[in-house]
Amino acid sequence: MANILLVDDDDNFRSMLRITLQRLGHQISEASNGLVALKLFQLHLYDVVILDLIMPEKEGIETIRDLRKQRPDVKIIAMFGGGRLKAMDILSVAKAVGADQVLAKPFSNDNLLDALNAVTAH
Repeated sequence: MANILLVDDDDNFRSMLRITLQRLGHQISEASNGLVALKLFQLHLYDVVILDLIMPEKEGIETIRDLRKQRPDVKIIAMFGGGRLKAMDILSVAKAVGADQVLAKPFSNDNLLDALNAVTAH
């Protein structure tokens, strides 16, 4: 199973994702923003980073760029909630800067697992 860094400023949403992923056997670390995530990322070897794109302190696009500089091979799943068109635009930017998979909130557990399976299949 994967060692995952889960990054989202919404404590309830992050907790829900953590529980779902832990039930599947994944090891989860949590961060509430990009700054905390980057500190954890320097200390631990994560297989996958799942992060929200809109967060305080350091937003997701900038965090993706910094993660890629530190470890180009890390798998990244970006999440974003908002209007459908706006979500697709922002998620496209996330893909362009280095996200391997993207998820528009709200998404189902199956969508999350499909994205996770896609990045860990190699």
